Amino acid sequence: MASVVGIIFSNIHDHNVSELTRRRTMASVPFGCRYRLIDFTLSNVVNSGITHVGVVTHYNYQSLMDHIGTGKDWDLARRSGGIKILPPYITAFANAQNSLYNTRLEAVKSMLEFVSCCTEEYVLLSDCDVVCNIDFNELINAHISSGADITMAVKRMYITPDVKNYEVVESDADGRITDVSECNGIVSGYCDVNLNIMVMRRKYLENVILDASAHGYSSFTKDVIGRNLETSDFRVYRYDSYFASINSLTDYYMCNMDLLSSSARDSLFNVKNRPIYTKIRNSSPTVYEEGSNVRNSLIADGCIIHGTVENSILFRGVKVGKNTVIKNSIIMQDTLIGENASLNCVITDKDVVIRDGRVLSGHETRPFFIDKLTVV
Repeated sequence: MASVVGIIFSNIHDHNVSELTRRRTMASVPFGCRYRLIDFTLSNVVNSGITHVGVVTHYNYQSLMDHIGTGKDWDLARRSGGIKILPPYITAFANAQNSLYNTRLEAVKSMLEFVSCCTEEYVLLSDCDVVCNIDFNELINAHISSGADITMAVKRMYITPDVKNYEVVESDADGRITDVSECNGIVSGYCDVNLNIMVMRRKYLENVILDASAHGYSSFTKDVIGRNLETSDFRVYRYDSYFASINSLTDYYMCNMDLLSSSARDSLFNVKNRPIYTKIRNSSPTVYEEGSNVRNSLIADGCIIHGTVENSILFRGVKVGKNTVIKNSIIMQDTLIGENASLNCVITDKDVVIRDGRVLSGHETRPFFIDKLTVV
């Protein structure tokens, strides 16, 4: 097996869901009852035998450090390798302007010393908001056998004109990339979408960083791939199973709602030898009081439910009062909902209090969001 180091970007898409990233990174956004978004990428890395991981941070990464800790829950608490939090610009001269990075390439430019000190032959780059269960070994082996300079993971998806946050990758019959472009709001149909996962030789990445620094490049896809399509060998690796990317609060809502489907859950959580790990917490079992009614919902441990919950996702420690009805909603950790309340298409952040008798409703295309520590 080839030696590989993983680099995960924790903040690149924070602006996509600013409601949820005011106090945390995209990597530590809660997802699916008991997980954080980074759990999927970390688990994919570990399940593929990659035991040296760097998590590139930007700001607001206190909750991320609390969640990862020593990395023991992912078997990454190791004397050699393991997981490392990489703050922005860890070298004295990485950024003379003392400004924070905005792109993937700017982030990795500041990590040149980390990349140079690694001993692994290959490097895997991945965003943290890629919700999928992928075997990176297949991607890495495809990259090695093709002899490509960079191999990029893509998925065939149907794009509608209102989608503008994806990058479309075009390739020839041999899988060689011929063009990479952003969705322009005009083209629709089936396209190969960039999953923001790529693999390359570590020495090649070092050269990319040095060249980008010398020429002031800032975009991986436009400046590194787009400028070198004719002279370099860039390939695609097609991933065919469940994939979701969080590009807006509506995307976040819909991706969570997908988990109420057994097919999506099986594609993520019931893959043989590829479990999804997260931080272990010891909580008491959920209590379903007499008169409660729960249908087609995911309920974490530590909850107390007196009312009705339908087609919803409840995180740990949520309390639902008598005669309260919750439908099509995402209720995060330690939220307290009083009696005779009604919630539909609502997302609450952690530690929210909703008083008795409140009626709150959004829509699937625009869920009603309540910020952390808010009392309604």
